[in-house]
Formats: sequence, structure tokens, C-alpha cells
Amino acid sequence: MYMWLVDLDDLPALDRSLRLLGVDRAGVHGIRSGDHLGDPSLPIRDSLGAFLALHGIDLSGGRVLFLTNARVFGHVFNPLSVFYCHDAAGALAAVVAEVHNTHGEHHCYLVRPDADGRCDAEKRFYVSPFLTVDGGYRMSFPAPGDRLAVRIELIQDGRRVFAASLTGRRRPLNDATLLRMLARHPLFTLKVSALIRVQGMRLWLRRAGHVQHEPHTSQRGVG
Repeated sequence: MYMWLVDLDDLPALDRSLRLLGVDRAGVHGIRSGDHLGDPSLPIRDSLGAFLALHGIDLSGGRVLFLTNARVFGHVFNPLSVFYCHDAAGALAAVVAEVHNTHGEHHCYLVRPDADGRCDAEKRFYVSPFLTVDGGYRMSFPAPGDRLAVRIELIQDGRRVFAASLTGRRRPLNDATLLRMLARHPLFTLKVSALIRVQGMRLWLRRAGHVQHEPHTSQRGVG
């Protein structure tokens, strides 16, 4: 698979320079404000700033790196998007981990990683019918460079019940790279959605425990 890692302030320029990208408009690849936190009529950067302001964080002049899946031919599913939020001095001030579930809901975990990118958060969002909404996450978000590494573990009753990791290598963001990715991984966002459901069926057939979904109460500033 491939994901996008972009500076939020660069989205307007990327929209003009990349033939295969549409920002808040149609495109082979698309990044839409309505797919993420906040007011869909505002740029993602503005919505993120409003959300952080609710928690006393001011990123004026700071850089935000955005890790996400873009739409592919109009379809997207983002189990996890990550906002690496830097202050005006360039230091990492916070990370916002935006989680989506298959019920069309999303929740943002605002965390402050240590120097190694490690942080914890209480679980507050229904993701899987096989995991209860309790316990806590151990997260790792080292600053992305030539390599990317993200890891999340769910701890319940003192034991690890779930772990997921993502690693990647940086590639230049241009139309040639995007064409190669389309050829190697066609319609991969549909594949992500399909594989989640296939894995769910496998667990159901193995008689894994089932947790009833209850509608999620939206956070302030997330919507």
C-alpha cells in the first residue's frame, strides 16, 4: 500500500501542480476536508487549528505533517490518519491520531509524545466488534524522515490484546510516482475496506466474542 505524507500548508500548491490530485474537487486521487475533522467547508489546516485551540494549543507559524490515505477514484477509508503538529520553533507540540470505523464515525486522540515518539491514550471509540471500548493505547509516532514507523497497542486488564504497526519508505510526491502506485496497487482503498470485512468474517466464523456497537458522541471540534 501507499499513504500520503504532506505538509498541510502545501495542499493548495500540490492541487495546482499534480495532475492526478484534486483537493476538495474531483481527481484520480483526492483529499477532501469533509473526510476529516472539523467543518467540511474549511481547509483541513483551519479545522485542525480550531480543534487544537480547544485544548489550549496554538500552532501559529508551526508546520503540520499529515499522514493519510487519499481518495482513489472517489473512494477512501482511513482507519488511521495522523497529524504531526509542530510549533513555530519546529518542535513537535502534539500528535492528533484520527481514527475512523466502518460505521462512518471518527474520533481524534490528542497526544503529546515523548522524545522517542511514545505516548498513551485511554480508549474512547468503538472500532471493532471484537474489542470492547475500555483499556488504553500505547502509541508510537516517531518523527517521519526517510522512513516512517507507527505502532499502536491496545492494553486491557494488563495484557496486550491488539497490536498494529505501519512502516514505510519515503518516495517523491509527483505524478510519475502516483502513476506507479496506481499500477502496483490499483483501487487499494477499496481493498483496505474489503480486507477489514473479510478478516471480520474470519473472526466471526471462529466464534470470537462480539461487542454491540453504540453510536459515538462527536467530540467538540471534530464533528
